[in-house]
Amino acid sequence: MNYKQCARLLLTHENILILTHKNPDGDTVSSAAALCSALRRGGRTACLYRNTQINRKLMPFAEPYFADEGFRAKYVVAVDIASEGQLPKDYEGKVDLCIDHHPSNSGYAAETLLREDKSSCAEAVMEIILCMNSEMSADEATLLYIGLTTDTGCFQYSNTCAASFRAAAELLRMGADNTMVSTVFFRKVSRARLKLESMIYAGMTYYRDGLIAVAKITLDMMARAGATEDDCDDLAGLPGRAEGSIVNITVREQEDGTSKISVRSTRDVNSSDICAVFGGGGHAMAAGCTIYGGPDKATETLLSVIDEVWK
Repeated sequence: MNYKQCARLLLTHENILILTHKNPDGDTVSSAAALCSALRRGGRTACLYRNTQINRKLMPFAEPYFADEGFRAKYVVAVDIASEGQLPKDYEGKVDLCIDHHPSNSGYAAETLLREDKSSCAEAVMEIILCMNSEMSADEATLLYIGLTTDTGCFQYSNTCAASFRAAAELLRMGADNTMVSTVFFRKVSRARLKLESMIYAGMTYYRDGLIAVAKITLDMMARAGATEDDCDDLAGLPGRAEGSIVNITVREQEDGTSKISVRSTRDVNSSDICAVFGGGGHAMAAGCTIYGGPDKATETLLSVIDEVWK
């Protein structure tokens, strides 16, 4: 499916429900919201699934598009969701269309627009919107700029390419609020986040003479820092700051006894191959999964898998 076909398909449906993924990030939330806005401008009834895991920073951008209690979906679209295991918490039902950029996409939806060449799903949604409408609103441009910048780490991650900058320039031309996005998502953090980061850095462990860096975040650390889920965006980027590291792992203890794993790597190691062993996935240099057990046990299990994947 190409962009024009996807745009035409969307415009043939009504009562469209748009899903964001579990533990939502800036790309899934802002891309879904921008698509919802564009569909409404195109005369369609569209709403976002009320994902209760959306954090404080992203909630103002999603809330205007949430479905009312009486909304009855006739067509369901997943945005930036690579597999059924990443569907939002408590959602049960089919997915008619998936718009994604993850190479590990499992093909779970009835139809899929997959653009592995894009550094963010926002870039794919941008093309779809421009196929539906020749221009986009300033609000939609701002939303997509959030998705693009958060998924590229403000153009610092290795997935950033020339096309990322071209997309950013076009979004700015169409009215994206660069100053607001930079301030909210990259310059300011809570005091609880600062305290949590200090504990994470102090407790980081290293393996293979520093080639592997592991950051563990326990529930006790969260409590001592006074941190909530709202303070935890992009924790996966912290261990990668260690000089000389190639594989960088964040292990977050969860209330249900599992550990949420984020793996970041250089081109020497495939992060997705590591996470796929545990039913996860993502990109070659950025992936995630869930492992049953606390942070210490999860780290031990993960390291043994890395020994197999990365000889």
